[in-house]
Formats: sequence, C-alpha cells, structure tokens
Amino acid sequence: MKKRTGDTINKTVKKTNRESLPTGHIAECLIHELNHEGFGLGVAEGLPMLVKGALPGELARVRVTYVGQRETFAEVVQILRNSPVRTKSPVCDMKAGCDGCSLITMQYQAQLDWKKKLVESCLHRYPSLQSLQVNPLIPSEKRLGYRNSAKLVIAGKFSDPLVGLYRSNSHDVNDIGNCPLHHPLINQVVQAVRVGIKKGKVPIYSARTRSGILRYLVVRVSERDNRVMVVFVTAMRSFNEIHHLGKFLQSMVPEVEVIAQNVNSSEGNVILGPHDFFVTKRQELAGRIGALKFSISPRSFFQVNSSGAESIYEKVREWGALTGRETVIDVYCGVGGIALFLAGSAGEVIGMESVDAAVADAGKNASMNGIRNCLFKAGDAAELLEELREEQKRVDLIVLNPPRRGCEEQVLREVVSLAPTRIIYVSCSPQTLARDLDMLASNGYQACEIQPVDMFPQTHHVESVVRLSNAGL
Repeated sequence: MKKRTGDTINKTVKKTNRESLPTGHIAECLIHELNHEGFGLGVAEGLPMLVKGALPGELARVRVTYVGQRETFAEVVQILRNSPVRTKSPVCDMKAGCDGCSLITMQYQAQLDWKKKLVESCLHRYPSLQSLQVNPLIPSEKRLGYRNSAKLVIAGKFSDPLVGLYRSNSHDVNDIGNCPLHHPLINQVVQAVRVGIKKGKVPIYSARTRSGILRYLVVRVSERDNRVMVVFVTAMRSFNEIHHLGKFLQSMVPEVEVIAQNVNSSEGNVILGPHDFFVTKRQELAGRIGALKFSISPRSFFQVNSSGAESIYEKVREWGALTGRETVIDVYCGVGGIALFLAGSAGEVIGMESVDAAVADAGKNASMNGIRNCLFKAGDAAELLEELREEQKRVDLIVLNPPRRGCEEQVLREVVSLAPTRIIYVSCSPQTLARDLDMLASNGYQACEIQPVDMFPQTHHVESVVRLSNAGL
C-alpha cells in the first residue's frame, strides 16, 4: 500500500486505529511525559494513550483497558526500554489493576522532583505567579506504610469476597491484598475480615439486586497506641452478623479495640451513613500529631499521614510568626488541627467549618489538650467571615485550608475585605491553588514563598503551604 503524507494520513491513521484498538488490544507505546495524575502520556499506533505505571522515555508494550470518547487508558504489559528513574525492585504489582499509586514505579527523589515541577507548571500559567519561589519538597518521614486509615469496598460473594478499591472507569473492585502504603495493621484487618466473611457466610451487598448486607470497610489506626478502629458499613441494621464478624476479627487481630456498624441504605457513592452502632464498649481512639492529642470517632476526619501533617502544621506556625497577641482565623478548620497548633502562640484563634460534626470534634480536641483560646464556628465560610467584617473585627492572620476544589470566590473576597497582615494558604491541589493565588494577587496579596510537602509518597498528590503578604499594610 502506498504511503500518504501530511494531515490526511494522520487523520486516517487516528480514525482507523481508534476502530482497531478495542479493550484488551496490545500495542507498543512510547511515553513522552506524565500528566498531572501521574499517568504516562504516549502514542500507540497513532492513538494518544494514558498508561498507568509507565514513565517518560520508556517504550512499553501496553494493553488497552478503557476507551472513552476523549481518552484511552492502558496498562503496562512489558517495559521494553526502561527509564533511568524506574525502581529496580518494585514493592507492588502494578498489573493488579490498582490505580492508587501512580508513581510507585518511580524512584523517590524523582517523585519529589516531578511534584515540584508540577507545582511550578501550575503556578507559572499565571503572570502574577511566575516569580514565585517554589522550595524543594519536604519528604515524607515514611515512604511506605504511612496511611493510618483506609476506606475500602466489599464486593463479590461471601464464598470469595473482594476487599479493595474500584478500578478506574468501572464498578469492578480490585482486591488490594497487602497494600504497601497501608499501616501493617490495616492489612491484617483486611485479611482477617475476608476470612470472617467466609466463615460467617455474611451476605455482601449487591447494588444491582439491592440485596445483602456488607458494603464498605473503614479502618483507622492509632499509631501512638497501636490500636485499631473498624467500621463495617452495611445496607441495613444487622446485629447478629456484624457482632459475630467483629468478635472473630478481634480474635484474629487483638489490636482491634473499637468496632462499629454504620448503616448506609442510600444508593449513592457516599460511604458513611448517618447512624452508628457499636459492638464494643469503647467508641473512640486517641490519635496524636506532634504534642497534640485528637479524638478519632467513626466519622471524624483525621490526617492520613500524621508525620506529614505535622510538617505542614509546623510550617504554618513558623510562617505565622505569632507573638501571642494576634487574632487568627482558620478557615476550613476541620477538626481543628492547624488552629490548635497555633493557639499557644496566638491571642485568639477562630476556626470555621461547614461540617457540624467536625466543629464538635474540634471543640472536644481543644478541651482534651487544655486549650481555651480557640473558638470554633459551624457555617458557611463566606457568611462567617462577613459577620466578622461587620463586627469590624481586627484580624492579623488568616489560614486557608480548603478542599481540593479550592476556595469559593466569595470567601476570598471576604478574606481580602478583612485586610489581614498575612495569609497562609494550605492546598492539596496545585491547580486550584494557582487560580486562588492569582485572584489574591489581583487584590494586593502577593505570594512570597511556597513549600510543597510530600504527604502521599508513591502517588501524584502534593500538598503545599504558601506565605502571602500585603505590601500596602
């Protein structure tokens, strides 16, 4: 067949290969770079692909796993040409289908370098941020076994239960086995629960038939005490099955100290429902970040990587430069971690959070640590900030710690209207961080320095702490 050149053949090849690369098709793919989620970007037989577990510069034989309208995903079958930063001894089999650790095939220093460049690339899209200094990442104290909590799906039949995570682009559950990122006690619990389900013939919930009981498994570990909380999420109240499963679990893993049943009868993807019932007398664990103690209940938020959280909190305290007289506002305060870390150096700290249960936990944590200069308020952040403005409240430092979607525009406007001397922004998304910093820059608050922190080694996630000041104040 005579070859054609130019755009005509490019369009023809792409159309032909899109039809000829069905799910399961194996092809050779050259990887050019990683996208922001850590997938290798490459081309196979003229078709762009996102390849899990492949690194820039590698030539790989890949298998197509999903073909969407805009993107085609694939997994590595064989590396034909290795990247120099590929790990020599993989700690996890990426062929198992888990998408939780997109960088686990990459050497750790290369992970840190890539995350720094990711933050820089997001910031430098905005002219106002192009001169911002990005420090090298603070590495995680632990590179493996750092996750002290896990929320896992239970699927299959009681004779062959699966406990793990959904595969990307599907409702199939990948059984995780001994996850290298989980605290060892989490893996022990998962293994014991599988055995307990088989032994007790506990019916597993099916979304298709809306029958069965067990839906999710939530595990939390108190690293300080080496104790475990287990929450069985069920579709209905079912005391006998969960009671026996819990007792069997404790016989296999004596470190399990709290067992709860959470009932979630909804059809959505929310894991926890509104009602908790306890199998054990004890209902809480005690966690610790630095010198602070935290109460961990079934629905409490607690940092997944405690040492990583301490690095962030310490950086916020350093950049806060408090003298003991300042008024500090902690927006999106959660259970009060940052607020409580700053309390000892501040005159007054006001925490704001939309989730009532988190505010209740924050107050409990303040009392547990003997901290009396923290006030926690539940409600919409923009409205609570507006109230402070109307009261003409003097504010010295505002800490912003929003979820992945970043700050609402009205929240940023209210922050600016309070005219704090300093702002510290704690982010879990470089993309929304850059957007929000650009808006703050247009209102007089210039980012001076950014410190990324590696809270989640082996994954594409990166946390950042940013120091901002208003030169006009």
